[in-house]
Amino acid sequence: MPERVPVISEKLSKTSAIFTPMEKQTTIKDIALALKVSISTVSRALRDAPDVGEETRKAVKALAEELDYQPNKLALSLLKKQTNTIGLIIPNLDYVLATMVKGIDEVALEAGYTVMVCQSDESFGREMVNTKRLLESLVDGFIISVSSETMVFEHIKKIQSKKIPLVLFDRVINNINVPKVRLDNIEGGRLAAKHLIEQGYSKIAILGGPENLNISNERIEGFTQTLKSNKIKYDKNLLIHCDFNQDYAYMAAKELLSMKTRPDAIFAISDRLAVGAMLAIKEAGLSMPKDIGLVGFNNEPITKLLTPSITSVEMHAFEMGKATAKLFIQLLHGEEDLMEKDIIIKPKLFIRESSNRGIKINSK
Repeated sequence: MPERVPVISEKLSKTSAIFTPMEKQTTIKDIALALKVSISTVSRALRDAPDVGEETRKAVKALAEELDYQPNKLALSLLKKQTNTIGLIIPNLDYVLATMVKGIDEVALEAGYTVMVCQSDESFGREMVNTKRLLESLVDGFIISVSSETMVFEHIKKIQSKKIPLVLFDRVINNINVPKVRLDNIEGGRLAAKHLIEQGYSKIAILGGPENLNISNERIEGFTQTLKSNKIKYDKNLLIHCDFNQDYAYMAAKELLSMKTRPDAIFAISDRLAVGAMLAIKEAGLSMPKDIGLVGFNNEPITKLLTPSITSVEMHAFEMGKATAKLFIQLLHGEEDLMEKDIIIKPKLFIRESSNRGIKINSK
């Protein structure tokens, strides 16, 4: 039988006048005292329970709005075992990853989720700490791009052992069975090599990222495979690994340009490294693309603004972010078995002044 509740006839202004909303956060108990009803009645009225009379329900909701009542989201989350929050761990917030985050956030927001972003700053230790804190925050699941230092994956396995939804993106772990969204980095390297070969370059150096980083190694793999398939010698002495830092790239490029037989082109596996290489090239008094060619990776906005503009491989960061969030939400809702899902985004090469000699030689 529906609960009998008292008829509320007084004006709300009289009951609510006893409160000063700015003094403290309004609770259900405050509303119950003001309206002279039970706390459980207020709780059921706010949830539109059918056993609460219409007049009481309207009075409770009107006073709750007037007093700016905010429900305890943690308590509700514990009750529903759902926080509608996604834990997102990324190596940094450079242009590319920030663009991916925008894509993730756009899809998450439309689906009713909030994204909690944590940066590892390329530190495995910070990645571990971020994982622990997000687990403690009861996020509904994780989206992770691993740091350049990450070589053991116990924290990933812990998430899996708890049956918490997890999607890896961009920097993924190939030997762990988890849904992934990534760029075809091998194809990106192949596109860069093919273009440089077509423009007549033959002694090509590479500025790579950290040696253990998959995305860097895959780009280098695609690049060197294409050199070899076109019978162009790959000189390992022309490969220098460095952190994703413009200053390191500048020093590495200076080292390459000081060689007795300097390279006639440089492939940098990120645009940040390409900009550092460009500074060294200009300092050496060399002209692009006549004396030396330059190709970057990521197609960041700065590549179009520099003189000369830099040829770069586009990785569709915003679309990758959206695809990642859509996959996560599908996984969260259990629409299908997605554990072996591997979404691969295809890159595109944008040819600009830094490498374009206006010629074409057949290449594979």
